Amino acid sequence: MDIENFQLAFDLLPLQLWNTLYMVFVSSFFAVLIGLPVGILLTITGKGHIKEHPKIYKILETIVNIGRSFPFAILMVALIPLTRFLIGTSLGTTASIVPLTIAAAPFVARLIETSLNEVDKHILEAVIVMGSRPWQIVTKVLLKEALPSIISALTLTVISLIGYSAMAGLVGGGGLGQVAIQYGYYRFNSFIMFTTVSLLILLVQGVQWAGKNISESILKKRGKTHD
Repeated sequence: MDIENFQLAFDLLPLQLWNTLYMVFVSSFFAVLIGLPVGILLTITGKGHIKEHPKIYKILETIVNIGRSFPFAILMVALIPLTRFLIGTSLGTTASIVPLTIAAAPFVARLIETSLNEVDKHILEAVIVMGSRPWQIVTKVLLKEALPSIISALTLTVISLIGYSAMAGLVGGGGLGQVAIQYGYYRFNSFIMFTTVSLLILLVQGVQWAGKNISESILKKRGKTHD
């Protein structure tokens, strides 16, 4: 029985681990592609910032808050028509990228806003007095100064998406979550369940370690350390 379990794990887990990595990192890329500019706009249109605009800020804030309010399981079901329109099917690893991206983008936007708002106001005041243009302030001051915090925020996003990708297995999304559910839970196979969960934990720890080291490396080059 143990040999059969090892063989089953060997047959299933390498491919599904790859599928999980594919889902998580592709959806992370698109979530950042959407969330980063929204987070920047939330920051600069906020109260007292370089392009303060209460109406634009309120619209963006409402969209982000609504996006963050949906439980992922409900969001996956609600987005089935959109997923079918974009991908041609609502099942499979690639199809799961659509709800994963839409779930993560508002999360990224809010984390980016928080990171950018942590930049020292005195630095902003200095570059404004020097006559810097808004895009220069964003690219050369806000994003540069907040980079370690942004790296930490993106690390948290990837970790959250690993959890979401496991939930995607409930609706045929593929990946380690589907193995845990179909071969571990439904078939009462504790070995497969334990092995799959262990891989997910190791994946999360690996991402956490990488993100922390990158962030600390940037701070070290600047002669700073985490508080």
